[in-house]
Amino acid sequence: MGSSRVDLFANIRRDKRLDPGVSQRALAEKYGVHRRTVRQALRSAVPPPRKAHKPRATVLDPAKAWIDAMLWEDLSSPRKQKHTARRIHQRLAEEYGFDAASYSTVCDYVGRRRLQIAVEAREGREHMDGVVPQIHLPGEEAEVDFADVWVRLAGVVVKCNLFTLRLSHSGKAVHRVFASQAQEAFMEGHVEAFKVLGGVPTRHIRYDNLKPAVRQVCTGRNRVESERWTAFRAHYGFDAFYCIPGEEGAHEKGGVEQEGGRFRRTHLVPVPDVASLEELNARIEKIDAEEDERVLRGKLTTIGFNFTIEAEELAPLPDEDFECGITMTPKVDRSSRITVRQCHYSVPARFIGQRVRVLLRGNELLVFDRRKVVARHPRLTKRYDYRDELDHYLEILLAKPGAMAGSTALATARAEGSFTSVHEAFWAQARTDHGDAAGTRALIEVLLLHRRLPADVVLAGITASLTAGSTSPDVVAIEARKAAAEAREKEPADEENPPWDEHGDHVVSLPVRSVPLPADTRPPPSVDIYDQLLTRRPKGTA
Repeated sequence: MGSSRVDLFANIRRDKRLDPGVSQRALAEKYGVHRRTVRQALRSAVPPPRKAHKPRATVLDPAKAWIDAMLWEDLSSPRKQKHTARRIHQRLAEEYGFDAASYSTVCDYVGRRRLQIAVEAREGREHMDGVVPQIHLPGEEAEVDFADVWVRLAGVVVKCNLFTLRLSHSGKAVHRVFASQAQEAFMEGHVEAFKVLGGVPTRHIRYDNLKPAVRQVCTGRNRVESERWTAFRAHYGFDAFYCIPGEEGAHEKGGVEQEGGRFRRTHLVPVPDVASLEELNARIEKIDAEEDERVLRGKLTTIGFNFTIEAEELAPLPDEDFECGITMTPKVDRSSRITVRQCHYSVPARFIGQRVRVLLRGNELLVFDRRKVVARHPRLTKRYDYRDELDHYLEILLAKPGAMAGSTALATARAEGSFTSVHEAFWAQARTDHGDAAGTRALIEVLLLHRRLPADVVLAGITASLTAGSTSPDVVAIEARKAAAEAREKEPADEENPPWDEHGDHVVSLPVRSVPLPADTRPPPSVDIYDQLLTRRPKGTA
């Protein structure tokens, strides 16, 4: 690697210092430079600056002033009505009669010159980007924002949303993950945060222009809010401070902007693998509690210590929670499904043709029959997605057992693990013993037992029945009841509400079969040994 010009000057000066009699010609020949360079080195150890080359004249030179004028005009034009390179090329030809330069030449110049003009326009105004330090009194202010986060949910990687509410004084933050940024999730995040904090900020909470809260952005900081959001704020008694749209207003809630990314990098890497969002949020709740021991930059005490002071200044919570979910009354179609926000959810088949009351929340959907919850699903966000539960179709499948094998409900149950290998083994054996239709009905009757008995008890009954070589639902029911009794003896539970049966300890009533199973061909057991007990018969009997 060649030496620099500074090293060359230093070497020339060193040789001259060691041998004052050496000539400039000898030094020039030694280092392969001109004698003028030797004279410059002996005159000063700092090489003179190189002369700037004069730019060569180009075919675009006559039009550069016109192009610059158009680009300066763009600085004050609307964002979507600025000059493109093609429009500038057209205007040069139409208005100025200049067509000597090609479009590519104009495009290269515009791309380079546009950035230079933006920098020139900001000269002398750099100080306007400065930040004025702020003080946040305890309990007065908070900031809210959403951040994207990817989660491996039941084996599938999906995009979710991390809700963050951060108190401005102490830095105490509450995080929750939701399936979407819908208004229900937005308000549920506030409710969860207020419960954790034990109060509400007394002054305001800062937001950007989130759609769940703002219907229309007006001039300045004026906003048209949605009615439910206005009612929510009035219920909890706080005001909203809306930041300037775009990057210009990002610094107005910089604390939560940074907090969302920090939390995601620190605690959600690698991608969390959970069975449900409830499991993930329970994990995040513990992380939030542990982060009270963290010390923020520029602080001498922990977040938890500062929060103990701030918690006393928060406004108290109202006596009742605000219902953040949206109530709907969709009609159940022939496929025993309802459609909510372009997604399909199954309900029990007995409601086909009726309207049911639905409560749509941030992460779940509840279906009610009067006050009783008859179906519960995780909220879907992908358009035309569906979720079917096998239990909702059992009555239909009793009449149409052939639809069992290809049903979406069975595929969902297999994917979720609720239809286990034990069920598969019973179904296969039942079809071998009784045929496809009768064997499938036997399986369905066993599945109906799950409505009254715990899953582990039913699985124990199926296993015992298969071990005994029987695929009778009655045998499965008897063995399941025996397993439940053994579990009750080992772990005594509340007699009023035993875990295996919500209606008390009584015999399971099996549904009446529409098609009887084939009769057992084995000979009945002999009862001759019991005749000795019948030596005395009551009077009046044969």
